[in-house]
Amino acid sequence: MAGSRSAPAPLSEARAVALSRLAAAWPLPAFAAWGAGWLAVGAGRALGLALAPALALAVVLVAALALQAATAWRRTFVAAGFPLSLAAASLAGALPAWAWLLPLALLGFAYPLRAWRDAPLFPTPAGALRGLADVAPILSDGRILDAGCGLGAGLAELRREYPGARLEGVEWSWPLRVLCAWRCAEARVRRADLWSVSWAGLDLVYLFQRPESLARAIDKAACEMRPGSWLVSLEFEVPGRRAHARLAGTRGRPVWVYRLPATDAGS
Repeated sequence: MAGSRSAPAPLSEARAVALSRLAAAWPLPAFAAWGAGWLAVGAGRALGLALAPALALAVVLVAALALQAATAWRRTFVAAGFPLSLAAASLAGALPAWAWLLPLALLGFAYPLRAWRDAPLFPTPAGALRGLADVAPILSDGRILDAGCGLGAGLAELRREYPGARLEGVEWSWPLRVLCAWRCAEARVRRADLWSVSWAGLDLVYLFQRPESLARAIDKAACEMRPGSWLVSLEFEVPGRRAHARLAGTRGRPVWVYRLPATDAGS
């Protein structure tokens, strides 16, 4: 009997792990932090605080929660979102109720929810890839993929570094894909999931993605790309892998260059 009572424990543990992962799934922590801020405003007012101190307390709380985010851009997103919501709330009386659905509809249209598992739209800064061709040379007509090309800023940088290369881009948001194809007419830009397209035959894949995505990226590259090809990541290092080179980049964002097969950092 004692053994039968303890049998469900693994299932309960697995359920707890699944719920923990769900709670941590971005952007739910941001929504939770903003909700906590508004609850703090309400609690402060209920305790007799004036509006200004209640708001200040809420801003401090959200800022503290923002510090728990995994990356700098997420911390900025969480911390800035609550003051923006305060500013938007001040307009509530001047706008009809349906107007608040319009920004959400536009965001969902331009950047579908599925795309949030990868990095939101953060353009590659001008000059960020300067010197890349010197440390990651490819044949003059080699194939290069910008995996998650957004509006094409990365493709423009890659064109400057590799003027003769065959540039390709994939982007899940079809409005961004249309704009990118118009801006980078010399590149082949497709609407596709960067994880579902094959990387076989590519000489270089460039990413500006979330740090959580990079282990998956290096595994995909190792499985599909030939030895001697390149994986390039702006700002974020692939955990546990030795980089072939590291460029200074711009705005404090290094460029990590990996030659396949990428070896373990300890080897």
